Amino acid sequence: MTVNDIPALNACLNALATTLIISGLVAIKMGKEKAHRFFMIASLVASAIFLVGYVTHKYLKNWENTPFSGEGLAAWVYYIMLITHVLLAMAIVPLVLRTAYLGIKYRREQHKKWARFTYPIWLYVSITGVLVYQFLYVWYPPAT
Repeated sequence: MTVNDIPALNACLNALATTLIISGLVAIKMGKEKAHRFFMIASLVASAIFLVGYVTHKYLKNWENTPFSGEGLAAWVYYIMLITHVLLAMAIVPLVLRTAYLGIKYRREQHKKWARFTYPIWLYVSITGVLVYQFLYVWYPPAT
């Protein structure tokens, strides 16, 4: 594995987190609390591993950003998505930790209130994380 493989691994971790977050929601809607707990803890782990990979990649690349080579409408879509992704990604860490804490402590009513707010943001950040990768490395790869 090289430093250039990390973004693809991170995209896979974001896709996994997305799948696990949705699975957790489905499980709790079906009344399967143990399955919900499993999926949500697994999504938290996948997201934490992503964060380590992201910071490691940035460090190994001397904190440089990967340039976006798209133009026109693609650039507008990409940058709007990127800005919202980055801002919400910064906010989601304490939201997820607080929501998880309330769930682990069996404070169900508070957990549900926080989860209604946290869930869509976490899902958006995970999905747009995959899309950022697709824009940067698949659909509009950097010139070599």
